[in-house]
Amino acid sequence: MAAYIAFGNWTDQGARSIADSPRRLDEAKRQLEEMGGRFIAFWMTMGEHDMVLVYETSDDAVAARFSLILNSLGAVRTKTLKAFPEAAYRQIVATLG
Repeated sequence: MAAYIAFGNWTDQGARSIADSPRRLDEAKRQLEEMGGRFIAFWMTMGEHDMVLVYETSDDAVAARFSLILNSLGAVRTKTLKAFPEAAYRQIVATLG
């Protein structure tokens, strides 16, 4: 499975309906599981971003689809990074040498 880190911010719409945020998070987890992925972690944060999600999917296409679904609902805007675990990092760096 490939890992992804998403930084999210509530939109004005999301902030107005903040009390529904836990339900929306549960729905996002369910949707990701239906696509064969899984949530690893979620944090509400203070600073530049309102939340951080860490999740896994089978490939980049599933991650892109999940990101598009999240953003299309209008409550959050996300920026997603593909994450490479330490073993992959070591393999990549070893090829430079």
